[in-house]
Amino acid sequence: MNVKFFDSKTERFIKMLDAQTVARTLRTIDLLEMFGHKLGFPHSKKVEPRIFELRVRGKQEVRIFYTFHDGEAILLHGFIKKSQRLPRKEIEAARRTLKVLDSS
Repeated sequence: MNVKFFDSKTERFIKMLDAQTVARTLRTIDLLEMFGHKLGFPHSKKVEPRIFELRVRGKQEVRIFYTFHDGEAILLHGFIKKSQRLPRKEIEAARRTLKVLDSS
């Protein structure tokens, strides 16, 4: 499955992580590319009906929200997770990006 960044913001977010976390993140994105819809826990988890999270464990807990659109996986928004729960503002950012994607 083809994986694309919605915009350069998520790409820049990944590049600013430490080297080990970048490697883990890129490996998890590769898994999404290989397994698509079949990628499951612990690498991926459904957050909402059309929003999923890529889960990158390590020194930094990284989450990247993504969706499936026109047969591709689109990376919507990334952040470093600092608490047990997913921050509402991060989910809202992914929802806004998804809305833009749907309207284009």
